[in-house]
Amino acid sequence: MAMRIRCGATQAIRVETLATNGTPVEGAQCSLTNDSGSFNMTTPGSVLIHRSSSNLSVICKKDGNDPASATVISRVAGSMFGNILLGGGVGAIVDHSNGSAYNYPEWIRLVSGQNLTFDRSDFKSGEATAPHQTTEVASKK
Repeated sequence: MAMRIRCGATQAIRVETLATNGTPVEGAQCSLTNDSGSFNMTTPGSVLIHRSSSNLSVICKKDGNDPASATVISRVAGSMFGNILLGGGVGAIVDHSNGSAYNYPEWIRLVSGQNLTFDRSDFKSGEATAPHQTTEVASKK
């Protein structure tokens, strides 16, 4: 009998929004979207999303602030390699198909007026994931 290691097909992601001066922006309406669905939340807070091999697109808006956006990069979870070693290809194929083989960073901070990229490989437990790159986005005008 083949053994399978599972992470689950969902993951909680904590999202915070900041003004360009670094002060918190509370009450921003955020939409997080990947090929498994669209998930809505209000900052600061957490939302349960479906894992996927595709990147997660995030946009947060609040009146009086420029929109904040991000691309959150999906990475293969360690359990995928365990499934290959212990259970052969079947468990890995199933986990790839339902998204449970992938992870996103668990905590991100978006900044008004910026388009950030967050990568799971930069994640450190107990800390907000540092952005990998920053570009300015068009203002809300």
